[in-house]
Amino acid sequence: MQVVKEYIQRIDQLGLLPDEYICHRKQGNIVEIEEAETGRRRTVLTFCTNDVLGLVQNQAVQQAAIDSIVNYGTSNSSTSALSGRIDLHRQLEDTISEFKHLPYTQLFLNAWMAMQALVDAFCHLAIPAPGFQHTRETLILTDVLNHGCIVSALAHADTRSGKLFGHSPRVRVRAYRHCDMEDFARRLKRFARPDDRILVVSDAVFSMDGDIAPLPDMINIMSNYEGSVLLMDEAHASGAIGATGRGIYEHFGITPQYAIERGVSPLIMTTFSKFAASAGAAISSHVKELKPLLDVSPTSIGTVSLAPPLTAAALESIRQVMQHPELVQRLQENTRYLRARLIEHEFMPIGETNVVPVILPSDINPKHFARKLMGEHGIWVSPIWFIAKPRLRITANALHTREEIDRLVTAMSAVRDTLCKTTISA
Repeated sequence: MQVVKEYIQRIDQLGLLPDEYICHRKQGNIVEIEEAETGRRRTVLTFCTNDVLGLVQNQAVQQAAIDSIVNYGTSNSSTSALSGRIDLHRQLEDTISEFKHLPYTQLFLNAWMAMQALVDAFCHLAIPAPGFQHTRETLILTDVLNHGCIVSALAHADTRSGKLFGHSPRVRVRAYRHCDMEDFARRLKRFARPDDRILVVSDAVFSMDGDIAPLPDMINIMSNYEGSVLLMDEAHASGAIGATGRGIYEHFGITPQYAIERGVSPLIMTTFSKFAASAGAAISSHVKELKPLLDVSPTSIGTVSLAPPLTAAALESIRQVMQHPELVQRLQENTRYLRARLIEHEFMPIGETNVVPVILPSDINPKHFARKLMGEHGIWVSPIWFIAKPRLRITANALHTREEIDRLVTAMSAVRDTLCKTTISA
């Protein structure tokens, strides 16, 4: 552990550790937090929550979670494949399938497990089947800016979870330049072999850049590879893009059927921590046989199923989204307004969604910027300095008012002016 101690001491000296804040109470976007290092408490306006539709404190969602505890308890105490499946799981899966226009859905505890389960299931299958020969290699293409849950699963794609040494056919993973369809097509042509099983994986909305994958172009290119599979991770797309929040397919005016008709098998990963006031994830497909395979994959068969209150909260949240599309419209209006105001004040927001990364001048430390925003203006945003190019990562949600957005932009301008003067003086 000596190496760990020395390493943490060093990055702490360099100011690379994140500031820790503990939430004590929240009401909408007003949050009472405690600075862990000093114990100081303050009430702040948050622009860093992923509760994009403001459903975490929705009364119907809260009551659904409470009722589920009364009916089922706090845990299912078993895996889904054994004795841990409850009727709420089936209801949630059916509702997601309706929402995403794909008939078969499997639940997971989180996106990391969902991705690992998919890679295990697709590349290596699951239960040994005497007399069944699995001989075809898999080629996986991934966008270089995909989320860490994708990167982690693909880093271990060549060996099935739970096996130190694999005996399945080889898995080859290749990356393509971010949203670059010329490079994507070139790499498919270069690396795909006639008998390969092809899996392409991409974020729908990229979590650090806030931009959207060029889905129609991806499908058109993949249509040249009959039977190829396209997984879209809709963690930041569900509830946020598309006229009614159904995600990237709706954003481009199509449904997954568009891909199916072109010989591409669409998969959608839905997560619940952003738009559905809960935690957990799901993978949806039009292929019935994928669902039981995912259910007996190593990460499913060895892990407790999604807890009743989490399931109930996600289920009621998605029902709220389907019943109240105005929530999505309000989010999108706030996103447009925030981006326009930032540009008016000569900031540089990138992307196009409610994830609003703002690139700062190279001589301004985003951690210092965020600390001043909080300390002097009572506004909480996320500084990013070690998992992507330094920036502020602002998230708009459906509960923000224009007055709150104006307050944010005014405060950001004041902090920038102060820091720029300090830099010039130094």
